[in-house]
Amino acid sequence: MSFSQNLKSDISEAIIALEKAALEKWNNGDPSGYINLSAGDVSYFDPSLSQRLDGIENLKKYYEPIKKADEVHKYEMINPQVVAAHNMAVLTFNFHSYKAEGVSKWNCTEVYRLEADGQWKIVHTHWSFCIKQ
Repeated sequence: MSFSQNLKSDISEAIIALEKAALEKWNNGDPSGYINLSAGDVSYFDPSLSQRLDGIENLKKYYEPIKKADEVHKYEMINPQVVAAHNMAVLTFNFHSYKAEGVSKWNCTEVYRLEADGQWKIVHTHWSFCIKQ
């Protein structure tokens, strides 16, 4: 394995670990993991929005009702893949969340940017329903 491959492997592991930590909080009704992981200029799409949401303050307002929402009993991050170049990384994965009322299946794309302070921050999120349940 070359130096470049080692570096990309390290980036992949770091990005996936950040995402899993944010998901862990999210699934316990705490959106702060994603808020803290998002850059000030973050953009966000999900099926409940009619247009793109821009900026961390708008994201905080959007996430406010999620606090203390129904807890997820179990979740799976399936087939995560990170593609990285320069100071950007794109994470894609399938997500299954299990609640009392059943399973929800999602597709997710997160675009991360390496900030000047050395931290990876989310600059774009896109969630979509997985139609084939």
